[in-house]
Amino acid sequence: MKFFIPLFLLLSTLYAGELNWLNSYDEALKQAQEENKGVYLFIGADVCRWCERFKKLTLSKKEVIDKLEEDYVLLYLSRDRHQIPKHFVTKCVPRHYFLTKEGKIVYEDVGSREVEGFFSLIEEANLKKED
Repeated sequence: MKFFIPLFLLLSTLYAGELNWLNSYDEALKQAQEENKGVYLFIGADVCRWCERFKKLTLSKKEVIDKLEEDYVLLYLSRDRHQIPKHFVTKCVPRHYFLTKEGKIVYEDVGSREVEGFFSLIEEANLKKED
């Protein structure tokens, strides 16, 4: 019993900072329009070490979670399980798309990023929105 309590606390801490992802493109656009936010689309794969690295090193950090949830509706689509509209590239994952609330692609990039690099990616997307 003494073993299970620390294990439970450890696991609850590890999963305390998770993002709430939608898995439907249409649902994400609807929510983005209702909340007047953009959409951050993360395309990954079920077996992808770079996707897992990105999730673990970057998407689990509180500062990243706070920034994404403040400005974006979050959409995760696995090329192995989800319906992905044909105008999105699904090769070379992890792939990042920043969309308007109407679904127009503002900025796209590919690759795993650590926190600082991901914040630079968000800044690039914000600059493109202003163009």
